[in-house]
Amino acid sequence: MVQSKALSVDDYIAEADETRRPALARIRAIAREVLSDWSEAMEYGMAYYRKGESGSGLANQKGYIAFYAGRGAIERHAEALTGIDCGKGCIRYKNIGKIDFDVVRSLYEDIRAHKG
Repeated sequence: MVQSKALSVDDYIAEADETRRPALARIRAIAREVLSDWSEAMEYGMAYYRKGESGSGLANQKGYIAFYAGRGAIERHAEALTGIDCGKGCIRYKNIGKIDFDVVRSLYEDIRAHKG
């Protein structure tokens, strides 16, 4: 895992490769809208959204953008995530062109409903 030393999410996105910055910014905007009463900070070397003990991360890794949505959200969106590399709680967008931002919004709504 590549951890950033950025002190703010603005700095974190700014340090990303210019090809990834728009996608990271768009995912962040969705997170901030859907999780509007969650805090946003740099945690674990990535952008992190937290409410109480619940959290969700967004990371710019070497070969992909990682979205830490949690196992339940990923399982409930399995059909929409067909063809996307998913781990137990992480979605790895290796091809930025395959990011479906409507699905990202739905995932954040799921996170809010089940964790918030």
